[in-house]
Amino acid sequence: METPEPKSHSWGSSPMPPSSSARLWRPAAQRNLRNQWSKMASYRQQWLSSSSSARTHATSLVNAYLSQKYMPLMELGALKDMPDIRKKASLKLFKQQELHRSKLLSSYKDMVAVVVQMVNASKSMRCFLKGASSSSLVQFSSSSEDINETGDCGGVAVFGFWSISSFEKLAEELIQMFKLELSLKRLLLLDLLSIGCEVLHTNQLCWSNEIYHGEFGDLKVCNLYSEETSEPVHPRLKDRKSEIPAFQCNHQPDQEILQVYITTWLAEVNIDGHRDWRGNACFALVNSSCSIKN
Repeated sequence: METPEPKSHSWGSSPMPPSSSARLWRPAAQRNLRNQWSKMASYRQQWLSSSSSARTHATSLVNAYLSQKYMPLMELGALKDMPDIRKKASLKLFKQQELHRSKLLSSYKDMVAVVVQMVNASKSMRCFLKGASSSSLVQFSSSSEDINETGDCGGVAVFGFWSISSFEKLAEELIQMFKLELSLKRLLLLDLLSIGCEVLHTNQLCWSNEIYHGEFGDLKVCNLYSEETSEPVHPRLKDRKSEIPAFQCNHQPDQEILQVYITTWLAEVNIDGHRDWRGNACFALVNSSCSIKN
């Protein structure tokens, strides 16, 4: 992972303020950074929890589908003489699939929400003067009331040699990994939701359609929706264009394909190599400056 240069003076930064202003600004900026990175650490744990829940529901969905698929060939032993036993068992397995589809979709929505919250936190790391500078009571905010104020106090260091922009670059790198992973999981989700469904229903599960109401709005916040193509951005490897062909639902995949889906979900994911290490490295760098528990 490339470490951002500390005390970066990005284009558009405000002029270096008087030392008295910096002394007032720095404690407020430190508190805000701690708050935002504490949120980031919490969101990261929420992602791991939601992804794990989604994998559990996906596995249960696949197991129920395969059990229903092979029910006609299943050896039932003493139960085979019970009236309509296979029909009743198949109906129960069908209802289980519906339940796990719903829970899988809910977990995906939670994952999207986490990335949205990460993006919002990353955009709230700057600290702006609130109210008139001549006021006897100086207050600061994470939102700007003056379009000419950059919120970085001229690029001065906040913790050690690290400026606001340095922390923003760390956040951007971390969030990018979750964005890439979210795109791949959306692709897996579409296939998982389509298994065992009627063809009419699977026709609604295509890449260019919303999976849940308001999804595209959430993806726009994450910069994962293309206005040019009017569809979500396709999964890709870092710094490479996507080569994924047009999505086509397979509502009767075989066991080997389903195993690939589950394994890929579990991998968490190799689209941006060593994500866990890079994520831990990001938080380690921030923790060393902000003393945030991860």
